[in-house]
Amino acid sequence: QVLLVESGGGLVQAGGSLRLSCATSGRTFSGYTMGWFRQAPGKEREFVAAISWSGGSTDYADSVKGRFTISRDNAKNTVDLQMDSLKPEDTAVYSCAAGPPAAWGSKRSQYHYNYWGQGTQVTVSS
Repeated sequence: QVLLVESGGGLVQAGGSLRLSCATSGRTFSGYTMGWFRQAPGKEREFVAAISWSGGSTDYADSVKGRFTISRDNAKNTVDLQMDSLKPEDTAVYSCAAGPPAAWGSKRSQYHYNYWGQGTQVTVSS
């Protein structure tokens, strides 16, 4: 069992920044593919970013590429999402997820992640 707890959400003006953090506990964190997903009201959950178990590989949705940065600290069992140049369309509930190393091959699919946090709200005002 892996427990995931997100923090760092809030209200920010367009153009601002937020840093989300996901703290994990339970089974060995360093072996997991980690991802961030978001869900806006009335929309499907969508992929935002993912990082491989070693941190050596990352992937981003086109909509956030160049603005968001995912990172992980295997010693602290955390994965962060630095969000810069935020836009109103980034408003959503952001959730972190953990999946096995093999999930990297399908990292953009939520169905390949086994564990999920409860989510944190990010609201970007125009």
